[in-house]
Amino acid sequence: MQTRNRNTFTTIHTEGALLPVDLLQRISENNKNLEGLTPESYHLAPGEKINEAINRSWNRLSGLWSAFKTARGRLGPTDAGTTLTRERWLLPLFQELGFGRLSTTKAVEIDGKSYPISHRWQNTPIHLVGCGLELDKRAPGVAGAARISPHSLLQEYLNRSDDVQWGLLSNGLSLRVLRDNATLTRQAYVDFNLESMFEGEVYSDFVLLWLVCHQSRFEIAEKQTECILERWSKTAQDLGTRALDDLRSGVEKAI
Repeated sequence: MQTRNRNTFTTIHTEGALLPVDLLQRISENNKNLEGLTPESYHLAPGEKINEAINRSWNRLSGLWSAFKTARGRLGPTDAGTTLTRERWLLPLFQELGFGRLSTTKAVEIDGKSYPISHRWQNTPIHLVGCGLELDKRAPGVAGAARISPHSLLQEYLNRSDDVQWGLLSNGLSLRVLRDNATLTRQAYVDFNLESMFEGEVYSDFVLLWLVCHQSRFEIAEKQTECILERWSKTAQDLGTRALDDLRSGVEKAI
């Protein structure tokens, strides 16, 4: 599996304490103390290596990105490009992440409010919008972005729904991982800049995207009550708490 020096990921941004940089670094380095990083946990065939599966996905998606980029250049300035983005780019991307062929889903209503999330995999909402839309801006008249921005729509749905915890959001140019965040006052998500990643051929960042966003990270395995992403997030919280305790202890001893 790919490793890298301890520096900032060039096309990945993490906001809040959902999956902090230190945890992402441990995932990318295949840290042996972190669970869920075996080929079996990613549902690979016996004898198949994770880096081989990731490399195959990269090679296929690199070609699809080039074709999508060309087609995107033909869109008009007001064209959201929803069908193009989904069919030519995002649905194949999610296939490579183990989700199979995603199907569209009906809007969900909670307390009289409609949440037109575009797709769903089991209990994971996946909101895919066109490359002509910005994830943090609303687009009047466009499904999935009309009332509030696509990001706010998915976050609000996660916060208000009783049976979902993690979700995925993309406009083809960025891919975000979100979690139920109702108790926090600031945003918390991980953003993978797909455009910079594929334009700059930043394979090492794609390795992390594949490891974090693979379907197996969102499923509840047998005899488990939480998905791997949730367990990783709690591991990061525990490590942060211990680090603060150690710092506090060091300060008290110095005083």
